[in-house]
Amino acid sequence: MGKKKSSKNMSCKTKNSDKAKFSTESYRNKIILFLRKSGKKPIPLKELAAKCRSSRGNDRNFSAAIDELTAEGIIHQRRRGFVLCEVLGFFPAEVARLSRTFGFLKKLDDDTEIFVPGKFLCGAMTGDTVLARYIESRTGSPEGEVIDVLKTASSRLAGVIAEEDGTQFFLPDSMSKNLIRIINDNDAVYKTGDKVLAELAFRGKRHSEHKVRIIFSFGSAQRAESCAHALILSEGVEPNFPENVQREAKKIAAAGIWEDDFKERLDLREEKIFTIDSAESKDLDDAVSIEKTSQGYTLGVHIADVSHYVRANSPLDKEAMERGTSIYYADKVIPMLPKELSNGICSLNPGEDRLTFSAIMKLTPDGKLKSYKFEKSVIRSKVKGVYSEINTILDGTAKSYIKEKYKELEESIFTMNELADILIQNRRKRGSPNIETSETKLVIGENGICSDILPRTRGKSEMIIEEFMLLANESAAKLAKASDIPFVYRIHEQPAEEKISNLREVLTKLNISIPHFSEIKPAHMAQILDDAKELPSYPVVNMMMLRSMAKAKYDPKPVGHFGLALEDYSHFTSPIRRYPDLSIHRILTDITAGANKEWLDKRYTGFAAKSSEHSSQMEVRAMKIERECEDCYKAEYMQQHIGEVFEGLISSVTEFGFYVELPNTAEGLVHVNSLPEGCYSFDGYFMLMDEFSDRKFCVGDKVKVMCSRCDVNSGKIDFELEE
Repeated sequence: MGKKKSSKNMSCKTKNSDKAKFSTESYRNKIILFLRKSGKKPIPLKELAAKCRSSRGNDRNFSAAIDELTAEGIIHQRRRGFVLCEVLGFFPAEVARLSRTFGFLKKLDDDTEIFVPGKFLCGAMTGDTVLARYIESRTGSPEGEVIDVLKTASSRLAGVIAEEDGTQFFLPDSMSKNLIRIINDNDAVYKTGDKVLAELAFRGKRHSEHKVRIIFSFGSAQRAESCAHALILSEGVEPNFPENVQREAKKIAAAGIWEDDFKERLDLREEKIFTIDSAESKDLDDAVSIEKTSQGYTLGVHIADVSHYVRANSPLDKEAMERGTSIYYADKVIPMLPKELSNGICSLNPGEDRLTFSAIMKLTPDGKLKSYKFEKSVIRSKVKGVYSEINTILDGTAKSYIKEKYKELEESIFTMNELADILIQNRRKRGSPNIETSETKLVIGENGICSDILPRTRGKSEMIIEEFMLLANESAAKLAKASDIPFVYRIHEQPAEEKISNLREVLTKLNISIPHFSEIKPAHMAQILDDAKELPSYPVVNMMMLRSMAKAKYDPKPVGHFGLALEDYSHFTSPIRRYPDLSIHRILTDITAGANKEWLDKRYTGFAAKSSEHSSQMEVRAMKIERECEDCYKAEYMQQHIGEVFEGLISSVTEFGFYVELPNTAEGLVHVNSLPEGCYSFDGYFMLMDEFSDRKFCVGDKVKVMCSRCDVNSGKIDFELEE
């Protein structure tokens, strides 16, 4: 009996061993091993199967291993068989973005960006996973070509219905400059000149070979509103919330706030706390308070406690993470959270009890951060402060009704102004460069058409709130860094060496002194800007400085913020509209509740990394949508002024002309072909010169231009020089 039992056990072990031997994973390892030995010589499928002995194992698992390795870009099938991709120099990448004549890939292993000429894209679309390789670069930057499309992404495209020889075609906004054939197999109604949303119905090996199905028409492509709607949907943004998310938000709003919610919270309802925002704002997520003491200042920044309502992994939380941020364009917003929360129970409306997360910071008389603490609290905002109104109080021009509105808070307002002045001076002392950028306010009429463009100006109250939010954000990052816990930091890395080299060249050409440094610091940038402030070349310096900067992003590592000259920085102050802020509220909530480091590490390490990466991606998407929508509305406004003459400044120069920015922030191209006759050459930086005369066009020059053409669909404005 004993021997039989032993024999049976042995038999089971052999079967289990065979299963393990011929699993998909074991086949993967064998395939890679044999292909590596073979080098660049392809191995036919049958020969590879024989080497792996698939006939004696599980043929299905062998096929699955082949398919997996091919889809992952590890092996590639050539005409005579399979080869390891790494041997051929092939690598997997994702199509990051496309224009009509080129695209950019992002390597999956290290996020390197690679330029790809349109003819080498192999029909790949944005979001596709592709197999690629490097090719000889014409610029020195990485350049490549697509070998194969490994995995296709959802392909929705915005474009215009065009007509040629009586046949309608789809002209995409990006991807291709060619007309694309339309498959008419649905009930979509559209006409020539309409802005439409399409999806790929057939993929060819080139973009021009693709065919599309029209999903929806938004109306005329010369209406900015139509173009904005199409852009938003083509970027994968859904303006409406899923039913389960909406249901959860309504349930939370209906439950309201109860006295039980105030337990173990700091009760600040009697304190002089108030919001300061724009007049049209409805999602009020930050309020402030201040007290001047003999030891300095006590500053309170009180933020809507969104994490109290949006619980981890709830439908609301998953949707908020997916969206990453609210998107603001024209006079509209696509919120990260439903209005029941963003404009309702989370919004710090005046005279209403609201749950908050407060950063209480003590500062010395000279504005140095002495201590900080974060506490769950409850507040009742005294008033909805408005930037423009508070600015009049500070400059002494406030009307009687404004003085009456803020009479309880006047002392606080002037104390805030006093502290903000100190903080602004401290920021300058630590070397934060003050790079100037232009912002726009679009005025939209009742008909949805842009009726005016105004430069968005910042008054003193805007600067006060900015400084206070910076301090709260810095304090949150300091707490996380000191506690050595997983966190979502807002980082801004040092400029790339190549960009600093370009900046040096420009400054040398302009005869501007360059501080001596082995490693660039924010203070060096600030000094360069200060030295150039009164020079005619200042616009060039400001532009090149802006171009040299890296892009800010979110990261689980505390790299610091170069632009703000801060070692520690995060985003704590806008959890209604930014998911990273909501993320760190959740982490800080557990810190204040007394959670230990081991538990925090286990719970939030993966979460912080995921939130950082996805939020950075969604921020880039939102900025792209906001910028392109704004361009369409600007073109719509300027279309009403074709033939009119304006004075503006040359904002940038290229080999094909120069861009002129008007005082209202609208920007248009003066094409080199429209310039007076001559032979124009671009210096590569900031100047276009006629080789046969003294005529030159430089960034910062004032010029008079006539608006000659506007295309709302592309957001492009053309100017002609007015002599």
